[in-house]
Amino acid sequence: MSKSNKTSYTSSGVSIKRGDKLVDILKPLAKSTFRKEIIGSIGGFAAASVLPKKYKNPVLISCTDGVGTKIEIADALKIYDSIGIDLVAMCVNDLITLQAEPLFFLDYLVTDKINLKNSKDIFKGIVKGCRESNCSLIGGETAEHPNAFPKGKFDLAGFCVGVVERDQKKLINQAKNNDILIGLKSSGLHSNGFSLIRKLLEKKKIKLNQKFKNSTLGKEILKPTKIYVKEILFLKDKIKINSLSHITGGGLTGNLERIIPDNLSAIISFGSNYPFNNDLFSLIETKSNLKKEEMLSTFNCGIGMILSIQKNDQEECKKILNKIKMPYIELGYVSSKKSNKKVSYLND
Repeated sequence: MSKSNKTSYTSSGVSIKRGDKLVDILKPLAKSTFRKEIIGSIGGFAAASVLPKKYKNPVLISCTDGVGTKIEIADALKIYDSIGIDLVAMCVNDLITLQAEPLFFLDYLVTDKINLKNSKDIFKGIVKGCRESNCSLIGGETAEHPNAFPKGKFDLAGFCVGVVERDQKKLINQAKNNDILIGLKSSGLHSNGFSLIRKLLEKKKIKLNQKFKNSTLGKEILKPTKIYVKEILFLKDKIKINSLSHITGGGLTGNLERIIPDNLSAIISFGSNYPFNNDLFSLIETKSNLKKEEMLSTFNCGIGMILSIQKNDQEECKKILNKIKMPYIELGYVSSKKSNKKVSYLND
């Protein structure tokens, strides 16, 4: 049979050599994140980890997430070294709501054709996120889907496993009556609401390279998601945290509702101005003509994580957050339900 008539994996659009080259690039990067519990190395069919010895009655916690269409902004700007941080952040920030310590992380990247340079930049971000959360990158999957995935496009997903000491109350993750709600500052949009953002850019003909503060709008909205692991793990050993809410899709309102029991209500009061990242969220509100209520149901609006704590821990919590230089705002409190809403906003 002539070579011209030969049908191979390579001729179908999948390059094993390209995949092997990427693995060779990633091995030393991934190994730099390994905790002492990790057994083996990158490149096998599976990876292994023992549980940290400090846990007497360990419970494994797992979660998965992606970056969403923020990838399209990264692609438009040709900046790929921050969305890997987003990928890790979206997973470990979910994990930390159960006050669990992240142990290891796996990624999944799918594309029509592996771009070694862009992939390396993405994985540099993943490694940075893993280091920041003390989480080991122990493996993953990179898949080429020629003729089945848009040319030049890719998508990302991440998977994380952590551990926590068995405590049924913490695993429930529900606020209690008379709790104080403390909001931790977000770094910006994080990784949510980007379908609306992209529609807004298109409809209003807003340019990503237009000046914004001391940078450009594109770089501002591409800022990676803040990782809260170190702060929460430090704080949980000093005060009792009744519950935690990671503000992702569904905005501040929808995610706060998830930790409020049916018989209680969260009363929020931060006035008419956004507490943090004011210029960015005000710009979005103005350009989109969204009402404040819609903004709060779509974006984090400056708050990336909410702590629900006992009132007698309030001052100690603030003292610790100031010490570790974590910007915060007192959002409000939890009370007996006075309406059919789980979250109510008061204007100052």
